Amino acid sequence: MAKYQSTIKDFEFYYLLELTRQKTKPLSRWEKPVDEKTLRWIRRQGFFADIIPRKTFSGNSVYETVFSKSGRFVSLYHNKFKNTLIRHDAAEQKLEGFLFGYPGCCVQNFIKHPYHENLLAKADQEILFHWACKSCRVTPQLLPYYKEAKK
Repeated sequence: MAKYQSTIKDFEFYYLLELTRQKTKPLSRWEKPVDEKTLRWIRRQGFFADIIPRKTFSGNSVYETVFSKSGRFVSLYHNKFKNTLIRHDAAEQKLEGFLFGYPGCCVQNFIKHPYHENLLAKADQEILFHWACKSCRVTPQLLPYYKEAKK
C-alpha cells in the first residue's frame, strides 16, 4: 500500500512544521485550508493538530490549521478561537504571540507600532514569523534555530 504524502507544495508549510517539530515554535498556524487526509498526515508526523473555523469581519468563514508537539497548545487555541471573529485586538495578539513562541517584547511593540524599524538584517527578518522589535534580545538567539529549520 502506498503511503500518503501531503499534497501541499508550499515550502512555508513544511518550514512551519519543522520549526514546530524542533519546538522553536510551540504552536504553528497554517492559514490555508487542509483536507482531512492532510490533517491525518500531520498527526502521523507526531503532531497534535486541529482545524479551527473562524469568521472574518465580512462574515466569511476561514479555516486555520494549527499544530504542535503539545496537545495543550492545540487545545488552548481551539478553546479560545473556535468559531470566533478574527479581531486582531491586543488581547488576541498577546495570546497568539505567546502560543506561537514570539518574544513578548516584540509582540508588545508590534501591537503599538506594527512593522516598526528594527536592527535585523532584511534576510533575517524574512525568515521569522514575527516582527522583531528594535531592542529585542531574544530574537537574535532564535535566529540560528530558524536558519537550521530552513535548510
